[in-house]
Amino acid sequence: MTNNSPVTLCFIGAGNMASSLIGGLVSNRYPGQKIIAHDLDKTKLQHLQDTFSIRTEMDSAAAVAEADIIILAVKPQVMQLVCKSLAQSLENLQHKPLFISIAAGIRETDINRWLGGGNAVVRCMPNTPALVNLGASALFANSAVSQTQKQHAEQILQSAGITVWVEVETQLDAVTAISGSGPAYFFLFIEALQNAAIELGLDTDTAARLARQTALGAATMAMDKDVTILRQQVTSKGGTTQQAIASFQQNDLQKLVTQATQAAATRSVELADELAADNT
Repeated sequence: MTNNSPVTLCFIGAGNMASSLIGGLVSNRYPGQKIIAHDLDKTKLQHLQDTFSIRTEMDSAAAVAEADIIILAVKPQVMQLVCKSLAQSLENLQHKPLFISIAAGIRETDINRWLGGGNAVVRCMPNTPALVNLGASALFANSAVSQTQKQHAEQILQSAGITVWVEVETQLDAVTAISGSGPAYFFLFIEALQNAAIELGLDTDTAARLARQTALGAATMAMDKDVTILRQQVTSKGGTTQQAIASFQQNDLQKLVTQATQAAATRSVELADELAADNT
């Protein structure tokens, strides 16, 4: 997918995640006239059209008619209804588009079944930092996806951050527990650090600014270095940091993190099972 030969993209759903991907694509000079957005909310479509100069369409059949890639950016709870509706439109197409789902918890086999079967489907697990182009997305492709289509999917998601591929779809449950839900863990830790700062006597604004900037700085340093080495470098023997780290270790922080992520992964499997049930 290059600027010399751009394929036509159709976003089904015009929410925040679709907007972030469209914004990333356009900022990377992907032609707006090769991007179509469909939603039942006219206000959302108008916003996308005004902001990114893309095409919009309220009729789903018209939206997908010329699409080479269809990005399913709707809530998990309505994915089945949307896919079954699209299946009727697919019968009239002369080509087989690639489907990319960014809905959490919906398995590729269920999406494919609701679409009528025999489709190339990439399932993606993004996370909310994609909204600020710092996302981490894991992708899984079914056997019908070509190498070229995999490259297309990767480039679309890379417009909002980094991407990794998993070979087994069940690994997306682990991804959900780590990067999918992970931002909330860091928000919780920042919140706890802010509250601790207030307990130590700092005012609320100062506590918030220091905790957030420290998190940003630490994450930035960790991008290209071993975090264990970084931790050791700032943990002087007998110093203040060592006392705090020792307290974390005595309270078995690693065990707590492992238990929390295992709980998230388990719930990911449960949700996928619940959402897989046919409604009609």
